[in-house]
Amino acid sequence: MPGWLQSLLTSEWAYVVLFGVFVLEGAMLMYFVPSELLVPGSLALLGHGPDELLPLLGVAVLGATVGQVALFTVARRAGREYLLQNRWFRVSERTLTRFDGWFERWGGYAVAGSNAMLFTRGMLTVPAGLASMDRRRFVALSALGTLVFESALAALYVFGVDVLW
Repeated sequence: MPGWLQSLLTSEWAYVVLFGVFVLEGAMLMYFVPSELLVPGSLALLGHGPDELLPLLGVAVLGATVGQVALFTVARRAGREYLLQNRWFRVSERTLTRFDGWFERWGGYAVAGSNAMLFTRGMLTVPAGLASMDRRRFVALSALGTLVFESALAALYVFGVDVLW
């Protein structure tokens, strides 16, 4: 984790900073830190008792969902070609086509499922936006998948820390 981010996460602004970090992660703009390290890294800095764990999970789910809704909205309004032509969107046309197929086959369930899995987080956001999925349904399924993912990472971290120490 970059030093400047670590110092912010240990300040009184920690949850505000984390919210911003998770928004960027949800919008698929977080390239310098793998999303799988955000919750465990935050727990390592903040502590892993109930007073830190529950607010952190809330911030993680809310922030990532806000970021995904932003990307969903861009996909819905600007379209596939716009995204593929922008350097900040680091998904190839081939990969996007593969995830289009997942969305066509499983619909909204694929949104929740992909958000709960390693390496596919957020990948169904764009196909959902391009297909004009109902926004409220997208938000609910996106948040559910994110809650499962982030809770699993937190549980692995807490269990691992308790077993090791």
